[in-house]
Amino acid sequence: MTAAAALDISWIGALAGLALAIALILFRLAPTYALILGAIVGGFIGGADFSEVIKILISGTQSVQGTVIRIIAAGVFAGVMMESGSAGTIAKVIVDKLGGTKAMLSLALATMIITAVGVFIPVAVLIVAPIALSVGNKMGYSKVALLVALSGGGKAGNIISPNPNTIAAAGGFKLDVNQVMLGGLVPALFGLAVAVIIASIIKYKGTKVTDEEAAELEKASAIDLPPLSKALVAPIIAIFLLMISPIGAMLGIDSLEALKIDSLFILPFAGIVGSLALGRANKILDYCTAGLNRMTPTILIIIGAGAIGGLITASTLPAEVVALVQSSGISGMFLAPIAGVLMAAATASTSTGVILATGSFSNAILNTGVAPLSAAVMTHAGATVIDHLPHGTYFHVTRNAMGMSMKDRMKVVLFESMVGITMTVVAVVLYGFIL
Repeated sequence: MTAAAALDISWIGALAGLALAIALILFRLAPTYALILGAIVGGFIGGADFSEVIKILISGTQSVQGTVIRIIAAGVFAGVMMESGSAGTIAKVIVDKLGGTKAMLSLALATMIITAVGVFIPVAVLIVAPIALSVGNKMGYSKVALLVALSGGGKAGNIISPNPNTIAAAGGFKLDVNQVMLGGLVPALFGLAVAVIIASIIKYKGTKVTDEEAAELEKASAIDLPPLSKALVAPIIAIFLLMISPIGAMLGIDSLEALKIDSLFILPFAGIVGSLALGRANKILDYCTAGLNRMTPTILIIIGAGAIGGLITASTLPAEVVALVQSSGISGMFLAPIAGVLMAAATASTSTGVILATGSFSNAILNTGVAPLSAAVMTHAGATVIDHLPHGTYFHVTRNAMGMSMKDRMKVVLFESMVGITMTVVAVVLYGFIL
């Protein structure tokens, strides 16, 4: 227990601070400032003095430093995959191989794989969107259906990737990233299937891609992409090294099981080797800079999330929530997905939602008797249910990528939630009742 946790701040202060942070985010204040300000105001409302508020902020931000340094390291890998065109190559090959008759499956699968190998989900959608719009124009599919496929596939890939949200879920329950990645595989496959089914059902309903948009895409897409054999080097190395320990455990090979290499080392290594395989050793520094720039907004938000998480942890709110769950007769295992759903909805961010859910409720969740891996997977899946609301950046990035009206983008929200709910239900059934 941290020094801040012993302060026993009123749950009213914690709720007030969280509500203020959400309100400020809705009014477009930078999320980092909104979260830190919410933590400060909430601390005072909860009964803390100036020195105690400082303790809360320091304790909360310190608790996320392990996650932050891993995300910084992951920036090397992400920079290589995005800036070298490797992610674009993988997406294009998947869509070309599956062909137009399986367009929705190919688009969803491409986005899932691009996200699963470590590309941020908004960036994955940006990468696949031009391909999706081109396919949609040829086949007469609607933009709503196309984005359902992309976003649904991205959500599925996001819970099995070495992305910041997975790193946060693992760190919050003191697990290795590869454990959480592997644990989310079955829910992810169900999520992919539901995304493809929904997109296929509604593929002719809504605004279509115009010929003018398709012509613009053809001009913009005339860039050189690396060959698939070289584009796959970095992700194959990363996945292989991340999976060594789990594979060793499954095969009963003690030497492999004991070889637990942290993602802090694996992802930069895979990125550098991938750059060399691409023949772009002279671009490594550029890729590192680009990757760090991509990660910086997430890192800043996580620091803010750590601050508000410190407030919640130091308050009586987790105990009150547990008491409420117990008095309602609901099993304590549901606290994990509920925390993920609520925190991600509040911040409209998977990563921030997972940080808040694990940082604030991990001890309370584990105290209900739920195993750490089960708690991590259920919390992580829960964070995908309504993390795509309009007060977050993902909603607007994907809307712009697809050239959609606000009305059409809002139609996608319900279908995205159906994918997230599916993954959460599967995670709860699998880890709450079966395993």
